[in-house]
Amino acid sequence: MRPKSHRPPAAGGVLVPPPSDRGRHNAAMDPYDPLSGAEVERLIAAALCLLRQTGCAFEPGTEAIELFEAAGCTVDAQGVVRFPTAVVEAALASTPRAVRLWNRDASGSILLDAEHTWFIPGMTAIKVYDPDSGERRSSTGDDLAMIVRLADALPNIDAVCVACKDVPNSDIHGEINEFATLIRNTAKPLEYLCEDARSLQVVIEMATAVRGSAAALAEKPYFLQIVTPLPLGFWRTHSDQIIAGARAGIPLSIGTLPIGGASAPITMAGCMVSSLATDFAAMTLGQLARRGAFVIGSSDVRFMEPATGGLGNLPHTTLADITMHQVRRHLGLPSFSGVSGRAVARRFNQDAVWEISTSMTQAFFSRPATLDYLGLIDDGISFSMHALCLCDELAGLLRTMWRGVTIDDDTLALGLIDAVGPRGNFLAQRHTASHCRDQRWPARYFGVHIPVSVGLQPDLDLLERIDADLRLLLATHRPPPLAAELDATLSAIQARFFACEQRSAAVG
Repeated sequence: MRPKSHRPPAAGGVLVPPPSDRGRHNAAMDPYDPLSGAEVERLIAAALCLLRQTGCAFEPGTEAIELFEAAGCTVDAQGVVRFPTAVVEAALASTPRAVRLWNRDASGSILLDAEHTWFIPGMTAIKVYDPDSGERRSSTGDDLAMIVRLADALPNIDAVCVACKDVPNSDIHGEINEFATLIRNTAKPLEYLCEDARSLQVVIEMATAVRGSAAALAEKPYFLQIVTPLPLGFWRTHSDQIIAGARAGIPLSIGTLPIGGASAPITMAGCMVSSLATDFAAMTLGQLARRGAFVIGSSDVRFMEPATGGLGNLPHTTLADITMHQVRRHLGLPSFSGVSGRAVARRFNQDAVWEISTSMTQAFFSRPATLDYLGLIDDGISFSMHALCLCDELAGLLRTMWRGVTIDDDTLALGLIDAVGPRGNFLAQRHTASHCRDQRWPARYFGVHIPVSVGLQPDLDLLERIDADLRLLLATHRPPPLAAELDATLSAIQARFFACEQRSAAVG
């Protein structure tokens, strides 16, 4: 296992990300690590033991079973795979620690690794709060397009996911249409997820059309595929997606959601071991499909609330999330957060603002590679565009803090202090003008935008300020359009697949 490493300090003894590297989260302090190194190693060893003794279930009769058997794993009649530790450790060793995810025209990218953090709205809500009426209703394809355009406009949103489902068309056709909606409404890199492995095959074809060739797509991946198995359980759709994505050069993030007390032990350690074992099984399959494929585990950890049977409280979940980030950092792997930026509150109110602010602030210390549940409220059932705007604001705050503190002769300003003297002031000094915006947070709703009694700002509360900005962005922002030829190619791919489906159904 790779020990945790830290970047060397910059001049002056602090870590300061270069201005152009906006995603880097290094600062003067180390990330917060709740566990000792020995405890982290014990968690990892327990996950390896679980895979070796208890195993992980895969659907019998699939290619995944063939790959595992060929690698020396034992498989019983029910598809339970038991993994020799050497096989898993070899897979972990050959898994890349970083990958670049490129935007639509391949002109820019974000680096998914253990030293950068990116902000992404998501994912797969089935309800939205109507921006006009404020009522909660089932989400549609038009809602997804609107949210994607908003995400394209927000300056701190780095990539875009399927924020909500097209509920009236929630089948394989709907899944493919969702990817087309992402392509057409943002130029940013994408995250995608689906329930039917056939959807991924069509989506890879569409992404290949965007890039121009399969080789170009593998060289500059356009999207990250998210696969969501059960705890210690993979159906064919999960394993087929991992195999297809790995072979096509598509980066994959595999994450389950065990619920401690229900689908996993209720203790924090037991639930984390279940998550890690699921991750390691997926990563092993990815390396068996194609050695060197970027297939990483990103399982969350949640807990049953004993009093209600619902999901547990914020401190419980947050501490487990931070601990999982530490374990993955120890392995040198990027870590995807399923906690930060989402709220249990049913609607966007003061409760949601508190939850979102608290959970995103903890990311300053845990430093995941992505926060990709931004905008979700109602415990993931509903999507709020107002919440997404707040998340964008807080992402800007985190990036300002992650710049760290520069300690050098210029910033210490000893000569200036001596020249001005004990009773002088620094208002008219060139040094003040040069540095007055160094640590400034370019807030959209806070800072200078907070109404004060002596200021000129209208006396609007936070929701009113966000609502006004949201309406302006929806009315004015238009993402870069697709070339007409590419748009027609995407439509043809969709039509060809749908026609094939209709013929198959008629024959069946």
